[in-house]
Amino acid sequence: MTAVPQSAGRELENPPKDGISNLRFSNNSDHLLVSSWDKTVRLYDASANALRGEFMHGGAVLDCCFHDDSSGFSASADNTVRRLVFNYGREDILGRHDAPVRCIEYSYATGQVITGSWDKTLKCWDPRGASGQEHTLVGTYTQPERVYSLSLVGNRLVVATAGRHVNVYDLRNMSQPEQRRESSLKYQTRCVRCYPNGTGYALSSVEGRVAMEFFDLSEVGQSKKYAFKCHRKSEAGRDIVYPVNAIAFHPIYGTFATGGCDGYVNVWDGNNKKRLYQYPKYPSSVAALSFSRDGRLLAVASSYTFEEGEKPHESDSIFVRSVNEVEVKPKPKSLPNPTT
Repeated sequence: MTAVPQSAGRELENPPKDGISNLRFSNNSDHLLVSSWDKTVRLYDASANALRGEFMHGGAVLDCCFHDDSSGFSASADNTVRRLVFNYGREDILGRHDAPVRCIEYSYATGQVITGSWDKTLKCWDPRGASGQEHTLVGTYTQPERVYSLSLVGNRLVVATAGRHVNVYDLRNMSQPEQRRESSLKYQTRCVRCYPNGTGYALSSVEGRVAMEFFDLSEVGQSKKYAFKCHRKSEAGRDIVYPVNAIAFHPIYGTFATGGCDGYVNVWDGNNKKRLYQYPKYPSSVAALSFSRDGRLLAVASSYTFEEGEKPHESDSIFVRSVNEVEVKPKPKSLPNPTT
């Protein structure tokens, strides 16, 4: 067992027993929702380091998101979309896809749940409908390929699929994408996350890169986009490149953290194109990241993502670290000294 540096954060008790697919902080508290390949969704109180509830599924759970502080939704490899109400221990199936459900988001703007599946569709659900798929399914939208990642900001939804496709939707009119794009990175997309200010999105690939993209299609808007290399190391003159599994934006400063299969979490200032901080190495791949609503905590899933196939690996763990302002606050640009 690798000794973990104190600065990695506090390790949560009762972690999942298999790979962690995602974790998310609540918008209202320090509750943390965690989905896993061990077929569970767990609810923790991260501040108290306490497991508050757990639901078993019929297959691996590939994603989860909050509805309110004590309930959420899950996307499972058993093809189901579920609502989980922790304070009553109640769950119900909102509906199904024809293949594993890879991603799930809840839109506070529209009150809908959005799911993306390996069946190459996106589905919108109204959880206020009575139980049963015919009541809750709002629409099904065909995608060019299997859905790998989703992100929401306001009424905008970004869908990243296999084949490096990216579709941008307006949730108020889902009949067709507002924009159909291709990833500017050459390799498979791993994660997409919208900027908190709603102007664009960051997209990461399996080949140690992140692209910073903008919704504004004008020449000026597109001139701002760029991509950068990260989560790599040189060994004996050879570049070793790692997948970038996770992106999380800081809710106050708009800076963002990336997590990779190299076990590192880096914090970036996208506007000034600078790395602000690198946390000490975690015991395993960083599979997922989430900042708390006030940006004071960062949850890190240290969990092998099987990028090198079956092999002995560290146990799956969740670390919650206190965030110091110096790690996430953009540094002011130094101005040249005026000539006297």
